[in-house]
Amino acid sequence: MKTGYEFGLAGARLVARAAGTLWWAEAELLVVSDLHLGKSERIARRGGTLLPPYETADTLARLDAEIAALAPATVLCLGDSFDDLLAADLPEAEALWLARLMAGRRWIWIAGNHDPGPVGLGGAHLAEWREGPLTFRHIALPGAEPGEVSGHYHPKARITAQGQALSRPCFLIDGLRAILPAFGTYTGGLATTDPALDGLMDPGAVAVLTGSRAICLPMPRAARA
Repeated sequence: MKTGYEFGLAGARLVARAAGTLWWAEAELLVVSDLHLGKSERIARRGGTLLPPYETADTLARLDAEIAALAPATVLCLGDSFDDLLAADLPEAEALWLARLMAGRRWIWIAGNHDPGPVGLGGAHLAEWREGPLTFRHIALPGAEPGEVSGHYHPKARITAQGQALSRPCFLIDGLRAILPAFGTYTGGLATTDPALDGLMDPGAVAVLTGSRAICLPMPRAARA
């Protein structure tokens, strides 16, 4: 089973993992984007649809599994780690779980548009971060230098397999940048055919679908007239 897709970006060798995380072995760095912890609580607080409040535990469990598998020295969260700032006030059991994951390693929170920064938690809180040839930020910048890694868009690829239409969260990768899928359990997605993504990615971009295994295919795009 292919648990990841290896690729190069600005000279760094990276792996887009089937779980939806990015692994840079040389730097012992695990990158995850758009956890949106506390989303069900935020929706209920604002009078929206009541969703089963299990998504934070599920997201933390999957992150826990990735940390256990890779033993990173640094974990970098690429923004929108919480669904809003109030959602960062996690229930005690989940707050302790997160604290255990953070213990003994460097933890970096990149500010997102939903959460300017969960400053009540430990770790470093930054607008963006540069390590070697790579720059990590929440939202991709048009015209950025090669080596940009971002999230925000929650990309999803729509494909047809065995006569059935499927939509899977995916990485988008070209020679300039990589955009990560949302890692949170209750997160929607933006189709790769959307002009916002189509315009960001080079013609040769690929999509790496997440799930039980990593599947790389040309980035699905809207049909041209």
